[in-house]
Order: sequence, then structure tokens, then C-alpha cells
Amino acid sequence: MDEKKFLAEKFEANRAHLRAVAYRMLGSTAEVDDAVQETWLRLSRTDTSAVENLGGWLTTVVARVCLDMLRSRKSRREEPMGPHVPEPAASDEHERDTDMADSVGAALLVVLETLAPAERLAFVLHDMFAVPFEEIAPIVGRTPAAARQLASRARRRVQGTPPAPDADVSRQKKIVDAFLAASRSGDFEGLLAVLDPDVVFRADQAAQRLGSLPEIRGAAAVAETFKGRAQNAKPALLDGALGVVVILGGQLRIVLQLTISGEGISAIDAVADAEAIGTFDVEVL
Repeated sequence: MDEKKFLAEKFEANRAHLRAVAYRMLGSTAEVDDAVQETWLRLSRTDTSAVENLGGWLTTVVARVCLDMLRSRKSRREEPMGPHVPEPAASDEHERDTDMADSVGAALLVVLETLAPAERLAFVLHDMFAVPFEEIAPIVGRTPAAARQLASRARRRVQGTPPAPDADVSRQKKIVDAFLAASRSGDFEGLLAVLDPDVVFRADQAAQRLGSLPEIRGAAAVAETFKGRAQNAKPALLDGALGVVVILGGQLRIVLQLTISGEGISAIDAVADAEAIGTFDVEVL
């Protein structure tokens, strides 16, 4: 059997699964067709000799395609599809899509439409298809811990848990403001006051090339790292969560994802890779 025929048969064996993933990501049968077709094109152009798990590889590819489509949809400021999804099947070929829509539920799809693209992908892949966060992380350009947070926020929305009250957001904003103020002024004790004793700082490879260590543990060490810095840093919402951005020359250069537990910052993830930064929904405060 030649390789192309072999790949075609393997792809057909995974087609139903790929459609299921794409439908939950996109909520539109027409876009599902486009996403699955693009996945096949990428497969046909790729040397898969080193791929051990073709099904997992295809899931990753269709997820990336869907994520790009969601971001393109968002950049065009399209309105969410609203309650008319799932779309009615137009032919016998799509009868299975009607069954799939019934199994997913229109109400769930409407909620999924309200999520940020990265949140939707993390939730769909992990909660609906049991993809590990270690595999989701590189798709969304995040650490596994950050991918877990994306899925957690999405899960709360899907389950109908109300968003954090303004008072809680305001409290976290005060912590971030205090962190930045202490960093700028070189206030070591002030930094210790807003850092959890077991805080962990992690940096991606791009941030490491700028001089950061890959990982720093403990409040004293992290405080020493940030003392006298953050001159160009501003608080921001990153995918709806409070964090910090560094803007230089009018360009977003570094993103700091913050995990705030109780009254302190328990984790800081620095992202400086330009492509990864571009995946965030950023609102400077």
C-alpha cells in the first residue's frame, strides 16, 4: 500500500472524531468542513514518518486550525452565532451533524461562543476529549498550568458559575498595583508583602534570552528579581484574568501571567515569545 493511500485510510478512520472536535470548537457545520479539509491538506503535505500517534497529531492539527479560525472570526468583530446554532443539516451527508448537534446541545454551544478562543480550545480538548494540558499548552502558547487555568475559567462559565464579583477583581487589582509599585521603587519588603512565600516564577525561552532565569522559587528570590524593575509594566486583563504587560516603544513585549491565591501572588509566568503573546486577549487597565 502506498503512503498516500495509507494516510487517506487513517484520516478517514479519524474523520468522525475530527468533526466532533471541530464542531465543538466552531459550532458551524460549514466551518467544520473547512477545518477538516485543511487538516487533511496539512497531513498530505507533512512527513509523518516520525509521528507515533497519528490520531493525536490530527487532533492537535484540527485544534490549531479551529483556533486560527476563531481568532480570525474575532478579529473581524463578527457577532457570536447566538441561539441559532447548531445549524440544521442541509443534506444526508450531514445527518450525523444533526445528531452531533443534539448530543452537544444548542445551549452549550451558545455558552461556548462567549468564551475567548484559547479558553474554548482548552475546555473542549481537556473536558470533552481528555487531552492532557501538557499537549494543550503548546497549541495555545501557554504553560500547562496556564492552560489549566484557561479550562477552569471556561468550565465555570459553562457550569453557570457567576464571574468573580467586582469586589474580588478590585482586590486582585490592588495586589497587582502594589506589586508594580514596590517593584518600581525597589521596595523589597513591599514585594514580600504581596508575594506568597512559595511563589514560583517561570520564564519562556524568549524571556530567558532577555536575561531571565528559567525558574525562580521563593518570595525572597522572586522579590530580589523584580526589585527596581517594572518601569514600563502596566496591569492588564489577559484572557479575562489579571496580569501584567510590558510595553516598549508602543509594542507589547512581555506578558506576565499572575496566579493570585488569597492575598498574595503565588505564580508568575513570563511570556516574551512574540507569537505566543499574539494569542492573548489583552486589555490594558
